[in-house]
Amino acid sequence: MVIKPILERLFGRFYKEYDFVKKSYDVLKSFGFTYDNAIASVCVCRDEISQTVRSHVKRMWGEAFNFSSLAGLFTAGKTGMKAFISHAPQVDGKERYVFYAFSHIAIDENENLGVCKRKGLEKSHACGALCLFLNELSSKKISIRLDENDLEESILKRRLLREIPYGEIPDLLTLTKITLKVIKEDLENVIEKVVDPQKSDYAVFTGIQVHGPEENYIVPDEAYVVFNGEKKKLEI
Repeated sequence: MVIKPILERLFGRFYKEYDFVKKSYDVLKSFGFTYDNAIASVCVCRDEISQTVRSHVKRMWGEAFNFSSLAGLFTAGKTGMKAFISHAPQVDGKERYVFYAFSHIAIDENENLGVCKRKGLEKSHACGALCLFLNELSSKKISIRLDENDLEESILKRRLLREIPYGEIPDLLTLTKITLKVIKEDLENVIEKVVDPQKSDYAVFTGIQVHGPEENYIVPDEAYVVFNGEKKKLEI
């Protein structure tokens, strides 16, 4: 398929979405995680084309807690995290949580970044929230005011600006990678504040969700499990 050489050139390693989720499930079985004793969560963009990964997670783990927001930014905070862990099964005196967190980007068959097709639309864009942010950066008229009528985009811009050197305008792929870094940092910051690793085990899988011309892929980033209080890197 024409998209695979493009993905190999841009990212190196990638998987079809279902294959990635299945591999993550299989690797966690050796640490005692199963459909029956763990709860999963998903933090992706609100875009409808991003929801396929939630379907795959549901297939493996059951219904997942939804941390999603524009561009996949983690904005649920401590209250959202506490709600999530309070819903976990308590089996053998322990709780088990699985976190999937991805930024996303589209790539068409001509290697145009940010370009995709949607039902009834021959040309659309993803991530739209990041494209909007880039347009504002390019215009040099970016607003960082917290707009109560546009809270998520306002928070997204303010958070990403902290990661971009003043005056620089990244390309869309670079911004997507920056967004992934932010998602991971903010998620891990709240996990550290809320989750007790002495009472629970948890796993984190991060990466970039890529919308190709015919299906979605996952470019893996960091993956690890905290098992019996010890962090172990996972190979996916």
